[in-house]
Amino acid sequence: MQSQVVAVSTLLFFCILIYTLIWISIQVKWISFQAFNNPERNSDSFWNGGEKFKGNLLTGNVVNTPSLNLSPEKTTKGASELKHPIDVTPFPIIYKDKFTKMPSWDFEDVYMQSSEARRPVCSVSHQNSKDKEFQKAAMWNIQLWFHNGHLDMNEWNRLAHFNNPFGFMEYNYMDIKKAVDLIPKPIYNQLLPVPSDSPDGCIRCAVVGTGGILNGSRMGKEIDSHNYVFRVNGAVTKGFENDVGNKTSVYVHTSFSLSQSLLNLESYGFERIPQDEGIKYVMIPEGLRDFEWLEGLLLNKTLTYGSYKGYRPNTYYSDRLQKDSLYVLHPDFLRYVRNRFLPSKSLEKSYWHSYRPTNGAFTLFLALHTCDIVDVYGYITADYSKYANNYFEQTKKNSVVFYIDRDYELEMKTWKKLHDAGIINLYQRQEQ
Repeated sequence: MQSQVVAVSTLLFFCILIYTLIWISIQVKWISFQAFNNPERNSDSFWNGGEKFKGNLLTGNVVNTPSLNLSPEKTTKGASELKHPIDVTPFPIIYKDKFTKMPSWDFEDVYMQSSEARRPVCSVSHQNSKDKEFQKAAMWNIQLWFHNGHLDMNEWNRLAHFNNPFGFMEYNYMDIKKAVDLIPKPIYNQLLPVPSDSPDGCIRCAVVGTGGILNGSRMGKEIDSHNYVFRVNGAVTKGFENDVGNKTSVYVHTSFSLSQSLLNLESYGFERIPQDEGIKYVMIPEGLRDFEWLEGLLLNKTLTYGSYKGYRPNTYYSDRLQKDSLYVLHPDFLRYVRNRFLPSKSLEKSYWHSYRPTNGAFTLFLALHTCDIVDVYGYITADYSKYANNYFEQTKKNSVVFYIDRDYELEMKTWKKLHDAGIINLYQRQEQ
C-alpha cells in the first residue's frame, strides 16, 4: 500500500514539473507582448512635440518578436508584404477590465505601412509643411485601408492587444476574419485622383461636419467649389444647400451612425445617405457590428444574426456601390490618429477603453492623407456655445454635450492648432 502511495506521489510530482516547464515556455514565447498596467507612454504626440517618435517607425521594429515581421518590402501589387511563419497559435484573449488605464505595449506605436502612399506634386500641399511638430507626428505612408490579405493569425495576435476600433481586444478571430476576407483590395489605393483640370496638381477638399456654426453661414457655394467634399454621419443637405452645399464626394460612417442618422433625422429630410455619381463610401470599423454589417453588405444578403439581424445593408447605399467605391479604414490608421494627434487624458482613467476620437476627427485626418489643401467647416470651435449642436436644428436647446467617450475639448484645441499652423483652414464664424 505504501509503495502505491509513493508511486502515485512520484507520478504527480513529474506531472506538475512538466506542466510548469510548459507554462514557462509559453510565457517566454509571448514575453514581447507583455503589457504594463501603469506605464509612462512610450511615444509622444503632436501635442508634446513628438520628440520621442522613433524616426518613421518602420514596420518590423518590434522588440523580441521574430515571428512578428511586418516587412516594408514591396510586393508586385504595391502593398506591404506580411511575412509570417505558418505555425502560429492564437494569443489568449485580453480583457479590457484587467487594466485600470490604457495598457502600453512595446509595439504600441508600430503601424502597417504602404508602399503606395501618395506623393503630391502640389507645391503648397500641407505634406510640405514646415511645421516640424506636425511633420514629426505625421506618417504619410500609413496604411489607410483594411482588406483581404491583411489578417492572418500573426496579425491577429498583434491587433488583439488593442481595444476597438484600434484593434480586436476581447474578440474572436473567426468572427472578424470571415468579414475581412470579403473586403476587396481597393482598385485605386489613392482615394481621390488629382483633377484633370487642376493647373497646379493640387487636390482641394472641403470637410463638412454637422456643427450648428454653419446654420445661416451661407458657405454652401464655397464648399461645393472644392474639387472634393467629405461628409460624415447625418449629412443633411436638402433644404440647407445655401449653408452646407449639396455635393458629396466621400461619405464617412460607421454602420451605427449610418442607420441611426436615417432613423433620427428623417424629420430633417435625411431620407438616404449621399449617392452622388462617383461617390466613395468609407467605413470606420468601430466594432464587431461593423464587421457583421460588412459581411451582409459584401455578400448582398439579409443578416440573420448579430446587431443587425433582419437588416440588408445593400439597401442603404447607392446602386453604384462597386468594388472601387467601398473603402474600410485600417485599425492601425485609427490608432495612429489617436496616439499621435488626439491622445486624450481619458486614456489614463478606468474608462480608457470607452474613449475614441469622433467620426469627424477620423474624417479630417483621412482628408489630410488624401488631399493637398483642406478646408474644414462645421467643426467645433471655441465659441460653440453660441450655436445649436447641428446646423439643421433651429434652436440651441440641443447644445453640445461633452460625453466621456469623446474629447470635444481636445478636438477643438487640435483643430485650432492645425489651423494656426496652416495645416488646415478652419471655418470660424465672424459675427457682424
